[in-house]
Amino acid sequence: MLGGALHPVLSATRPRTGYFLRAESFFNVAAYVDGGTIFAPDLSLYGDVPLHEQSHGQSFLALASNRFAGQGLYVLDEPEAALSVTGALALLAVVTRAARDGAQFVIATHSPVLLACPNARIYELDDTGVTRRDYDELDAVRTTRAFLEAPERFLRAALGDD
Repeated sequence: MLGGALHPVLSATRPRTGYFLRAESFFNVAAYVDGGTIFAPDLSLYGDVPLHEQSHGQSFLALASNRFAGQGLYVLDEPEAALSVTGALALLAVVTRAARDGAQFVIATHSPVLLACPNARIYELDDTGVTRRDYDELDAVRTTRAFLEAPERFLRAALGDD
């Protein structure tokens, strides 16, 4: 479904670095980085602090801050799962800076914070297919705004107290 909406563009340069990262499998990435074997990556590439000695969100941000850079291609699957709202804002800053330096990102997310990335092309996937959307048209954004305006209404509906 999404494959038909994406149109790869070839250029004279190719990504010099990249990552495919799912929040659910980050534990395995951290275990590999912290492994200490001769095949384990250099810990200085991840902020010099073992990833398992940090919280899930801190270690995720350490990876992003130290590895996401210009001329890279990064595919992230729901990275907000590891992050607080403040952490999502920090990741948004990392992504925005890297994109300004030439990096490209494909991010599957429900996070209104991450969806606010400047100059992002946003595609919404639903039962009808893939549709390009503006930020304010997104269900995740509309629902979050409505919740923040009246959380008690959402709680009553969730508890069946209507």
